[in-house]
Parts: sequence; structure tokens; C-alpha cells
Amino acid sequence: MKLKLGPALLLSAACWTGLPAAPAAPDILNQEVVDRAVNQMYKSLVRIMVVMEAPRSGRLEKNLGAGSGAIISEKGYIITNHHVAGRGKRLICRMWDGEEVESRLVATDPLTDIAIVQLDLAKRKDKEPLHVAKFGASDKLKIGDVVLAMGCPAAVSQSVTKGIVSNTQLMLPAFLGGDLREEGEQVGSVVRWIGHDAVIFPGNSGGPLVNLAGEIVGVNEIGLGSLGGAIPSAIAQDVAQQLIGSGRVQRSWTGIEGQARPKNLGVERGVLVGGVLPDSPALAAGLAAGDVLVKYDGVAVDARINEDLPAFNRLLLSTPVGKKVEAVALREGKEKTFAFTTRVRGKAWADEVEFKEWGMVVRNLTLLAAIERQRPDTNGVLVASVGLASAVTDAKPAIREGCILLEVAGQPVRSAAELRKVTNDQLKGVEGTKPVLVKFDQGKRQLLTVVKIGKEQKKPDVEPARKPGLSTEFQALSPDLAEALGLKGRSGALVTLVYRGHNAARAGLKQGDILLKLDGEPVKCERPEDVDDLYAQVRRYRIGKEIPLEILREGQAQTISLKLEEDLSTSEERDPYKDDVFDLTVEKLTELERIMRDLPADLKAVKIASVETGGWAQLASIGGGDVLLAIDGTTTADVATAKKLLKQAAANKAKRVVFFLRRGIHTFFAEVEPDWSNGNNAGKKKAAKK
Repeated sequence: MKLKLGPALLLSAACWTGLPAAPAAPDILNQEVVDRAVNQMYKSLVRIMVVMEAPRSGRLEKNLGAGSGAIISEKGYIITNHHVAGRGKRLICRMWDGEEVESRLVATDPLTDIAIVQLDLAKRKDKEPLHVAKFGASDKLKIGDVVLAMGCPAAVSQSVTKGIVSNTQLMLPAFLGGDLREEGEQVGSVVRWIGHDAVIFPGNSGGPLVNLAGEIVGVNEIGLGSLGGAIPSAIAQDVAQQLIGSGRVQRSWTGIEGQARPKNLGVERGVLVGGVLPDSPALAAGLAAGDVLVKYDGVAVDARINEDLPAFNRLLLSTPVGKKVEAVALREGKEKTFAFTTRVRGKAWADEVEFKEWGMVVRNLTLLAAIERQRPDTNGVLVASVGLASAVTDAKPAIREGCILLEVAGQPVRSAAELRKVTNDQLKGVEGTKPVLVKFDQGKRQLLTVVKIGKEQKKPDVEPARKPGLSTEFQALSPDLAEALGLKGRSGALVTLVYRGHNAARAGLKQGDILLKLDGEPVKCERPEDVDDLYAQVRRYRIGKEIPLEILREGQAQTISLKLEEDLSTSEERDPYKDDVFDLTVEKLTELERIMRDLPADLKAVKIASVETGGWAQLASIGGGDVLLAIDGTTTADVATAKKLLKQAAANKAKRVVFFLRRGIHTFFAEVEPDWSNGNNAGKKKAAKK
């Protein structure tokens, strides 16, 4: 996974005009030095397969992604990017030797785009000690130094590319969308990237940037055409230690927003205060926009250019929470001292919570989110995503993304937890939906609406109507096609397939025949959509009716009699079964599907109708449309048998479940090794063959 930066940043090398191309790495580099550096790091590399959740259309949708990481502790801790693993709900790490090990997300920090994952060492088959990578000094890197980008591009096995350091203080230009954000956090406000030209691809994100001593000097994060960007190890290592030690990075908040000082400001040193946020310690102390900060907590500060700002911001954020600090600033040429006590900053965004009864995903309001929206406090529930045809969008007025819920049914909802409680209370004993009165803010407006929350009533199953069919597939005989066949001016339908073992085949209809008349009526079929009209014409008759077909075969006209039978598309129920443990749906393999896929009529099997994203089936490389032949050696002759075997495997907490499948002309085995500890049905999935 490589972080997406928007269209402006996905420029090819040929389109890049903002920076000169970096020179190629020197050919005279001693290969033994490179080999030694690679060997020092290679066994520490891991590929991380991640099932993540993100809000979309009012749901927390699962997505499958991949990235890279490096082992940094004998306890199995791995450093990677937040955008790789920070939303991970299920993680599997592939070691350098191919072993796959279940893992968990320890903690994550969107502001620096760093996350920590830990291997489940108890489930390792190879009990050899882990190969632990070492951190190097990123602040000692110089432009021109040779570096190695290591990782797992495109989710393939571990790989290495070589390049040089192109820039030691890379910032994203504003005209290219430099406001890179993760979970509402502006990454570039604290990170100044190491620019390099070692080739990186999607999937390299989270992988280490390595010096010739085999040490981690950066964590690869972004790609700008042929230029890569890595988070310096000085930042990454510090954040990793905090995440491992306490599960979070605690930061102070002052409310100061600094800028590089303009050249015409008339001062030799300092950071221009561009603004001071409302309800902040700095504002309460009297600091104001236009002041030039020259000293903070005893440390001289300066920002001559934008590249100086990340270090300044890190200084503010790293102040111990609750510490009383002094800030010295110039105002109208005179020094003034401001004293204030820092506050806990917290995250920019709270975690998302899904409310299926409403058709939306919400977040609590954090301190920063409340200030950004000019809220008096953090009370209320922020709507992060809504469904297109959900209860909240069907309301009038509708509730949209960015709205803040304040009350439901007369009860205050100050948090997602309170919204959950009032929702459960309102729906207790209710079948279907229930209208509730909702008060919400939409910008500066406060509105009332009625939302019908709950579960939609399941529509009763309707037995499909039996329809007659010709047991044949047709293609429209267009004017161009008719002329090419020497039938200029003629109209009809070309027979493309005759269903084996059915009345059309018994009557002698063949591929390549041209149907001219149906029961004496000319067949006008010149456009693709006219084929549907032909089928509609057939449905005017009853099943069992015998009708004459006038056809043209090899230039000779002849008439055959065909007895109509039921259309195969409506003749069989699919009888679907959805298994919520293995995250797949199986259904009957109909006769029509057997014909269209050239499967034997007597093949005992069922069809995999669909698989859930990130579920066991998908992670075992099972796909929708696969034919399921057997489970653990037992033939899945019908849906009932498949259902019984799946439920049996779950009830027995089977250590291994083997699916035997067919895809096209190929058959393969997909193996699942579940982890049932603590009631957890997340497991390790691997395909024996794709």
C-alpha cells in the first residue's frame, strides 16, 4: 500500500517540473557493502496483509490491503505506517521465509503516520529467535548518500531497490496538495520527509529505508513520481517507543499556529504567530496573531522557511501535558512574556461507530473537532458517513455528513455511547421501523426532523413466474452482419447456443442457424436489444405449445417444429445459504449455469455465490463464482450438505478446513487454519494453489 496523495501528486516522471531529477546512484559502489546491508535487514522484513474498516455510504466497509514493515523487537513488534495498519481489524504477517503469522494492531499514531503491529509469537511454527532490525541516525544522512528501500511492493515477497538521498528535508508543496492528512491529522505539520530515488511501489509503504550499515533510517510513506519520501527514523523510533510503552503518543496543546516569518517582517529570528485557536491556553495568556515567538519554554525558536516548521511544531507538542511554560514574543518590536499551562491535545478524529438502524457512521467530537467546527463543547455526535437510501437521508430535512446530532426522542446524545443507548431503548420490542424526533445542527442552523430508525421488514419471497423459453441463445442479425453473410435486406436472429439435452436440440436446431420466422411471424432482430423482444414474443405462448420455426441453414430455408418448455432462467430455485463464520454464500448450481460453463450435468457441487471482503473465504483466495466440490473430503452435492459441513466445522472449532474448488478448467485446494481462542473466529487463511 502506498499512500494516495490525490491526482496532483500522482505525476509521472515526465510530467514532474517542480524539482530536478535526482542523479543516479554511482556504479562504483562496492557490491559487498550493499550485500552486507541487505543481509542485515532482509530477515526483519514482513509483508502485512490487512483487513481494514473505513466508513463508506453509511457503513463501515471492509477492505483488503497490503503493506510492509520491519521487526524492531524480540517480542515481535513491527513498525509500519498508520495508513497501512491503523484501521486493521485482522492482520497476517508474512515472514521472510514465507511463514504467515497472525498479528494484532498494538497502537497507531495518525499524526506521524506510524503504527505498531505485534506478531502472535505463540502461533509461530518456526521458534527460532526473530531477526530484529536496528535504527540508525536519520539526522546524519546527507544528500547523495546511498540508501535501500526495502519492503513488499504489490503484496509480493520481500524486495530491495537502491537509490540515493535526494533531499533531507522534503516538504510537499502547497500547489501539489501538500496538506497530506490521515484521520484529520496534517502529517506534514510534524514530519519532514527524507526524499530519495530508490524505486518504491504501492505495497512498499511502511517498509524501511536502510543505510549501508543495514540500519533503519526512515519508514517509507509517500511517492511523488520517481521520488519517494520516508519518515525520518528520529521521529519514527520515538513514536514507536511511546506506542509500545503506553499505547499512545501523549501531546500537549497550546493553540499556537506558527508560520515561517516573512522576509519583510524586519526581525532576525523567530516564528510568526499566524493565529491562536479559540479556547486555548495561548489565547487565554494573551498571545495574538502577528506576534513573533522567539523563545518557547526556554528554547530559542526560528522558522525562516516552511521546512523549519515541523521541528517547531514538535517542540510545542512534546511539552509535558499540564506544564506551565513561558513564551517570549515580539510585539511591535518589544519583547513580551506570556505564561500558560498546556492541555492534553488528543486525536483530531475519534473512532467511527456504525449505526445500521440509522444507515450512518458517526464519531464523537474531539477537542480539535469541536474547535474546528466552532462548537462550545464536545457534546454531540458527528455524522461521518450516510447511506444513499438510508433512514437519515430519507428524513425531511435529511441528515447529511457533517451534521451533529444533539437529541433523539427528547434525550440528549452527547456521545456515540448515549446514541446507542437511546437507539436501543427506542427499538426495544419494535419490529420493523419506528419514527423518532431528532434535533441536529447543520452548520449554524439547528433543525428538527423525523427519522424512521430500525430494520426494514423483509419482503416476502415471491415465487418467480414460470415462463416459456426456446432453450436457445440468439444474436441480432444486424444489417452489416446480414450483408456480410450474403443476406442483404433480410432480418432474423442468429443461433449462438443450443442447450444440450433440451427440446431445441431434439428438434434439430443448430448453432449458426438463422431464425427467420416464429409461428409464421417475421423475426425482426437487428439491434442487440431486439433479442429481448424475441424472448418476449415467445412468452406470449404457454409452456408445452408446439410452434413452427422457419430457419435458414447454409442458405437453405427449412421449417422445424419446437415444443416450448420452461425457460431455464426461471425453472430452478438457487436456494442460497449465507455462512457468517466463513463469510461466504453458497447456492445451487443450476442447470443453466452448468450448460453455460460446460460443466457435466451429473457434477455434484454447489456454487460460491459471493464472499465477504476480508473474510476467511476471500483470504483463502476463494472467489465468487468458484464451484465448491468438497469440504474436508466430503462432496458438497447440494446446499444442505455444504451448510451442514460449514456448521460442523465451526461447532468442532476445526483447526484446519480444506475446501476443494473448481475455477474454469482448474481445480485447487484452499486451506483455512482457524484461531478459536477466546471465542475469536478470526483465523489464518492460506490458499494451497491459486
